[in-house]
Amino acid sequence: MPKITFMGAGSTVFAKNVLGDSMLTPALAHSDIALYDIDPKRLEESELMLKAINKWLGNPAKIYTYLGAENRKEALRGADFVVNAIQVGGYEPCTVTDFEIPKKFGLKQTIADTLGIGGIFRALRTIPVMRDFARDMEEVAPNCLFLNYTNPMAMLSGYMQRYTNVKTVGLCHSVQVCASHLMWELGMQYDETVKTKIAGINHQGWLLEIEKDGVDLYPEIKRRALEKNKEKHPDMVRLEIMRRFGYYVTESSEHSSEYTPWFIKDKYPQNIEKFNIPLDEYPRRCVNQIARWGKQREELVTKDTLEHTRTGEYASYIMEAVVTNKPYKIGGNVLNTGLITNLPRNACVEVPCLVDASGVNPCYIGDLPEQCAALNRTNINVQLLTIEAAVTHKKDYIYQAALMDPHTSSELDMDDTVALCDALIEAHGSWLEKYE
Repeated sequence: MPKITFMGAGSTVFAKNVLGDSMLTPALAHSDIALYDIDPKRLEESELMLKAINKWLGNPAKIYTYLGAENRKEALRGADFVVNAIQVGGYEPCTVTDFEIPKKFGLKQTIADTLGIGGIFRALRTIPVMRDFARDMEEVAPNCLFLNYTNPMAMLSGYMQRYTNVKTVGLCHSVQVCASHLMWELGMQYDETVKTKIAGINHQGWLLEIEKDGVDLYPEIKRRALEKNKEKHPDMVRLEIMRRFGYYVTESSEHSSEYTPWFIKDKYPQNIEKFNIPLDEYPRRCVNQIARWGKQREELVTKDTLEHTRTGEYASYIMEAVVTNKPYKIGGNVLNTGLITNLPRNACVEVPCLVDASGVNPCYIGDLPEQCAALNRTNINVQLLTIEAAVTHKKDYIYQAALMDPHTSSELDMDDTVALCDALIEAHGSWLEKYE
């Protein structure tokens, strides 16, 4: 039976979805499940929850826990699949730092986990941990498939794909819900007969094609989107990007507003109101999630048995496809080995992939529409320079990543950008490696 190792198992709700799904899947039900975390309390809570689901199912799986770095290698030993859901530094102190120090320099953010100053420093905290994971996997689980859910997706997955021998695919929810969300918010009916094609980079994949019964849906989508944006709603930025660039992007408006230089600007403060941009959104979510966990804990951790319904998360379907050799299609983040011909070959791109017993097989796309590739490249610049910083330990690459960031460079000059980076390096202290 397969062995599934979950890194960051203290992410209890997400562990319930991924591992509960796996237990409900016949080909995976009898798996050995290894739960790994550095927080003993959260690890125990996830163990109790998953054992309750396992008991409800008749105890087909075997569940083991591994606490701390000294037990990490054993958690990974012999794994067929490794699911990564870690967050290095947590909400406090690191996420708070990523928001509060940029504010002192006049730089506003919404989510700050994928690009921009927040995304750069989250990557610099996380890549060293991923490097340690990779060294262990190369030694004790050399044939495993690493399923990365942790942000910043393109930076972390790209690092693993270029600098380790671990088979890695990055997985994000935004591709899965992109078309259905767009049609739902515009009052159009979505079902499985709607055909789509999505490609680009993580959080900025492009809905290149959308049709139903051979009819292109984009003309009607764009007509409705123009009307929709006459009134305030949560997705105004993405609809505006579609108006200007011709295609809808996969990730939400609060994310997209900080991946570009046009929306969060001191020179145009009215844009915050005009496009309904929720500044400091991620810290709010964190506070609410922490408060909500008290109630969720009672629902998930204290029961002797716990029912679960299989979700739409990619992970169990990928593992099932590998084990059974029944193909399954995903949107995956993979190294651009000529898949998208007008994006850099060393970039991590998000493209349709077919999964079967041979692993994750990405599809060739060719050229993106030039305007779409151009916008992607502004984000890829930051991703590649951040990876370079993590690999070389040179501050100049941190500075250059920030200087190339679309949002940061539209608000701060060179001197303030460098000073901001230095302030963040100092504030993060031991959460970062040493940079020259």
